[in-house]
Amino acid sequence: MSKQKRSNSTMQHFGYRDELKRSLDFWDLLIYGIIFMVPIAPFGIYGYVASISKGMVPLVYLIGMAGMLFTALSYARLSEVFPIAGSIYSYAQRGINEHIGFFAGWLILLDYILLPALLYLVSATALHNMIPILPKSFWLIFFVLINTTINILGIEITAKTNRVVVALEIIVLLIFLSVGLTAVSNHINGAQFSISPLFNKEEFNLSILMSAVSIAVLSFLGFDSISTLTEEVKGEKTTVGKIVGKAIILSIPVVGVMFIAQTWVAAMIVPDYTSFHNLEEAFYEVAQIAGGAWLKGITIVATALAWGIANALVAQAAISRILFSMARDRKLPSILATIHPRFKTPYVSTILVGLISLAIILGGTTIDDLASLVNFGALTAFLILHITVINHFIIRKKSKDYMKHLIFPVIGLIIIGYAWMSLGSLAKELGFFWIGIGMIYMIIMKLFHKEGFTS
Repeated sequence: MSKQKRSNSTMQHFGYRDELKRSLDFWDLLIYGIIFMVPIAPFGIYGYVASISKGMVPLVYLIGMAGMLFTALSYARLSEVFPIAGSIYSYAQRGINEHIGFFAGWLILLDYILLPALLYLVSATALHNMIPILPKSFWLIFFVLINTTINILGIEITAKTNRVVVALEIIVLLIFLSVGLTAVSNHINGAQFSISPLFNKEEFNLSILMSAVSIAVLSFLGFDSISTLTEEVKGEKTTVGKIVGKAIILSIPVVGVMFIAQTWVAAMIVPDYTSFHNLEEAFYEVAQIAGGAWLKGITIVATALAWGIANALVAQAAISRILFSMARDRKLPSILATIHPRFKTPYVSTILVGLISLAIILGGTTIDDLASLVNFGALTAFLILHITVINHFIIRKKSKDYMKHLIFPVIGLIIIGYAWMSLGSLAKELGFFWIGIGMIYMIIMKLFHKEGFTS
């Protein structure tokens, strides 16, 4: 049996046709996840995390990595039994029921559909500060047009772009680490090798640290997006699921180590976390102390391009697949499931995401509000994910593998739940408002579009 026929039989098993082009392998998925999480993500939020955690930024990322790793394990378990696009929406829909699945998808929509806007805004702000003559709107439109075009042309183009960008990001990271460690060894700014950034007994406070984790977790968001590309992975049903799961799990420690390394070096260069003039530019202050204006310039440009091109590119690809998956199930307007006849990509959903990003940013939404909503959507969806694993394997399938299907998901629930509780009140208020809109939408769909929801 040919690969195409095998993949078609896999999709028919779940009631779908194989419409997306299968061209990705394990390395494409891993790089996609790494790009989404941005290897240099701490550059942009270092000051805020350092201020809240009292300088223990590496510890914050270590805790975040642990929490995300258990969540990745739950994603891997479900990707193996449900090798289809849609991520948490598809998993909860089949692992619990369609209504919980809808709300899981609705919550992850809050994460993914706002994330590109957040990334564009951060990047446009950084570049506008460097080149004031060009307004933010110029950079916003530039980023949206570039990413939308690449995503419509095909996932292979996105994957190839990812390989180039991730290489450039890692080069910048290695330059910073090299210059930074040299600065520490030469005791520039009073720097010295220390474990205090990882654990400072005098300043340690778990509650405060978890508040910092609720911010730093933004850097890890994206590993889950690997699951949205399941229907574009080459292989059979069982093979595809395992490839996706392996990429999801491995992406967390790979990126986590990068986060810990760069923040540890930064904390040693400037041990006094209260000395920063501007929390938004804290990491760039560190770079200037370590290597001078040239290193500061490199880190600023790298941050802007990594967030505005690389991260936003994969974020737009991920959300377009979720919109596609929900639309073909009639949970959203069916036009969003339209596939480009030549490029085999969900181009209508892709264009919609670009337009939404422009509307949100040009409407005056702030970075803080966007970040709060993104984190609420992601963390709440992750809670549903862990519950889905327990319900599907332990309750439905009567699995006896309690380590994989009960203990690990419960640990993930506890860590993610703690981070969720540490979210600010604004994030929760706006998040529950979004849930309320979803409830109203679902009721309307049940009343007027019964093909999308069953009783």
